[in-house]
Amino acid sequence: MPWIDARILRLSQLYAPTLKEDPVDAEVASHRLLTRAAMLRKVAAGVYSFLPLGLKVLHKVEQIVREEQNRIGAQEMLMSIIQPAELWHESGRWDVYGPELMSFEDRHGHGFALSPTQEELITAIVRNELRSYRELPKSLYHIQWKYRDEIRPRFGLLRGREFIMKDAYSFHDSPQSLQDHYDEQSRAYGRICDRLGLDWRSVEADSGQIGGKVTREFMALAASGEAEILHCTCGFAANAEVATAGLAPEVYDPNDAGTVRDINELQTQNSYNPVGTGASTEVESIPDLLKVHTPGIATIVALADFLDISEKATVKALAGRDSQGQVTVLFLPGSHEAGDLKLHNALLDFELMSDEEMRSAHLTKGFMGPVGLPDGTRIVADISLKNMPYWLVGANEPDYHLAYAACGRDFSVDAWVDSATAQPGDSCPYCGMPLVGARGIEVGQVFQLGTKYSEAMNARYMDEDGVEKPFIMGCYGWGVTRSLAAVVEQHNDEAGIIWPLSVAPAEVVVIMLTTADDVVQPAAEHVAEQLVELGIEVALDDRDERAGVKFNDADLIGWPYQLVVGKRGLATGIVELKVRATGERNDVALSDCVSIVADLICEQRRRYL
Repeated sequence: MPWIDARILRLSQLYAPTLKEDPVDAEVASHRLLTRAAMLRKVAAGVYSFLPLGLKVLHKVEQIVREEQNRIGAQEMLMSIIQPAELWHESGRWDVYGPELMSFEDRHGHGFALSPTQEELITAIVRNELRSYRELPKSLYHIQWKYRDEIRPRFGLLRGREFIMKDAYSFHDSPQSLQDHYDEQSRAYGRICDRLGLDWRSVEADSGQIGGKVTREFMALAASGEAEILHCTCGFAANAEVATAGLAPEVYDPNDAGTVRDINELQTQNSYNPVGTGASTEVESIPDLLKVHTPGIATIVALADFLDISEKATVKALAGRDSQGQVTVLFLPGSHEAGDLKLHNALLDFELMSDEEMRSAHLTKGFMGPVGLPDGTRIVADISLKNMPYWLVGANEPDYHLAYAACGRDFSVDAWVDSATAQPGDSCPYCGMPLVGARGIEVGQVFQLGTKYSEAMNARYMDEDGVEKPFIMGCYGWGVTRSLAAVVEQHNDEAGIIWPLSVAPAEVVVIMLTTADDVVQPAAEHVAEQLVELGIEVALDDRDERAGVKFNDADLIGWPYQLVVGKRGLATGIVELKVRATGERNDVALSDCVSIVADLICEQRRRYL
């Protein structure tokens, strides 16, 4: 008998040492269950080996991705994971990518990198061989290992140093051609998510180190996800890092509260008339500036509590220097935080100032406001504040704040930027309804690269007029190992994994409660063989183990359907059928069990095709 039956997956022959205890370093369900279910074994931090059952699942995920790429005309190839350093120097990313880039030198002193991504290599491959517009568009992809030296590998397959990705790259002679293929890839990614059984969202995103200005992430919703996403019933969805914070104006009106003192000397001239401030109230109708005594109230939380108001009615200030070294004070809603990514994109590497630097610049920590800042200070404000008719801000004096500070009358803003990290409850930029928050696991991302790499690496084609032009490129990444983990994050319970049929290591397991007898074993073998003849993937638990061990392992591994064959049932011509996803158990006739299971599986297959 062969080691592994070619038609039936015999568990007595399979290398699948399941574990009763969770691994001590497992923080998420997928890491815990894939290890216990004998699918993964840890090699080092962020590095894993796939055991036979895990490899079966991995191959199924790969095949779904492969089928959807082939369906839209992308052509499969295989690129090296070892890339010459000079390619990365050509693109300018050798230093930009940072310490995550795993690099080494060979015995001759030549520099190389272990591939974290393939933009440089694919551009180098086509630049001397794809020459004419008549050969465009072209879309090429491969499925290969990737390496990134994560500073803190964690969450099993969700943040590893070694992982499998599908990388696709397209080459075009027009923006419209790129847009068409970008849309095709986006639809293909949606189908991949559906076939994997994922609850997912396509969200607006940032391109990061890959480049390009147009990009979307495909997120599998999961509490364990590292990304915060916001979505709306109208269909809008975005990564919270890039979503614009939309606020319904909330303002503090001290005249109603009767808790302030009127200081007229802080009033400024009303001659400045702002253009496009977005304020819903004319500055002429806003009360004069009021100075509010706030002794020791140097934080937004304390200010809101002291005045018994919402943090949304306050405005916070951050002091820093822009890339040119100019002192800059950023104002944003008191209820929101500044996003590092947004600060980088909007303020060109805005760096916060230390307390000592603030004192040297004559800025009052905890009480900064736009009225009366030192000369030469650049005032930048988040675009969400345009909707506020007036602000409650620091008075640039210890223990005091200003109410009724109106943009255009009391101060001017040098630049409006998108800097605040959006959060649940903010208004949708499309329909105005409150956004709902969720966490997501990024499983794929599509990019419009434009000419970023073709320009840098001199990759050109000849257009119909005989003019050489840089390729217009697209990039489409899919995390194969990561999406396997995402499936488990969404499909599990306290007993183990609940695989969708499309990626299960086998579609049904036949459990024989006793072995080496002349009743149960022949019946179980016959059922398994009949199922195989119908084209169904079958595992046969023919191990010499107690029934409880077999039942526990069946739930832990997550076979979609379980057929239990025992002496007691066979005495009346009955076997038990369990549906793993629902836990439903039914006694079915031995003579009918094969057709019943086949019908259930065929129905499920149609769902995932």
